[in-house]
Amino acid sequence: MMFFRMRELQGVDSLILKELKSCCAKESSFLPRETGLKVMEATSTENHNRVSAKCRDSRVEELWSLTSFFGYSTQTFVHAVNYLDRFLTVMKVQPKHVPCIGVCCLHIAAKIVEEECNVSPPHELIRISQSKFTVSDLNRMEKIISEKLCVEPKPVTAFTFLHLYYSAVSSLPAAREEIPSIGRLEAQLKACLCQLVFSKAKPSVLALSLMAQEFEALQSVTLLKLVQQFQRLVKVGDSELLHWKELVAKCMTQYRSSQCNKPNNKRLVWILSRRTAEGLQTSHFSVPGLPTIPELSWDQSESEDSCGDTSCGEDTPCGSLGSDGEGAFFPSTFFQYGR
Repeated sequence: MMFFRMRELQGVDSLILKELKSCCAKESSFLPRETGLKVMEATSTENHNRVSAKCRDSRVEELWSLTSFFGYSTQTFVHAVNYLDRFLTVMKVQPKHVPCIGVCCLHIAAKIVEEECNVSPPHELIRISQSKFTVSDLNRMEKIISEKLCVEPKPVTAFTFLHLYYSAVSSLPAAREEIPSIGRLEAQLKACLCQLVFSKAKPSVLALSLMAQEFEALQSVTLLKLVQQFQRLVKVGDSELLHWKELVAKCMTQYRSSQCNKPNNKRLVWILSRRTAEGLQTSHFSVPGLPTIPELSWDQSESEDSCGDTSCGEDTPCGSLGSDGEGAFFPSTFFQYGR
């Protein structure tokens, strides 16, 4: 049967097809836990002891903005979202901790994907995201995330499949002139990842859905035949592909609307007065050492009431600096993981 499929995709580099098959076998290992996703979907935004879908989505939008600000690649962003979703679905996290976790995931991803000289220092990430934790907190949180997720340098994500599909299509002379740019497809993928629902999709299916809805818009018989062949190769049923294509189309309609605020792909330029710049530096270096966060997994039976009082902060895109009188940002036992 695989030989038949290879013949159908005749002309496509055999190494690309081999890599597609290999990634299909591994993709389930990099999916967020389904039970954790359901918990987030069911959590009210007023619940200060659980992370809601809205809270998660606002943090992913923040990661997109930070990615654009620091000039990071789409791959860095997708890796960061993958780490964030996987961590939030295996750990019991309070909403006020999510800014720290999100920034840590972005920093881990940047160190893996970007050139070392292009990776922003931790204190810059903290300052620009306006988060109230220290470099020490970030380093300790990174250790927890890396150990808990067994972070690998090459996770299999929708970005992985999108580029494999694109490379396969680009290798065919008949389709080369018709396909949309990879940058356009990457932008659409980033928009989808800002909605928690797409974390439920298998990466191979989400990437194929993005390709399919673009090819349908082009009304290209050649490209649509390729989608069908990829569909058989990665073993995606018609109903499953249709379901995700419809969700992608809906997301794209929202994304293209005038009401949608899209992060700028160019580096942001801030013009600050000297007083403002000095204030930012002062507030950054005066952040006190913070207590630690308790590590609680979804599998533990601890009561929600046992967690400290927190504030979700969903109305602010990057978390607020707050004041010392608000109480400890990190409860005292969070960073005791691994001791």
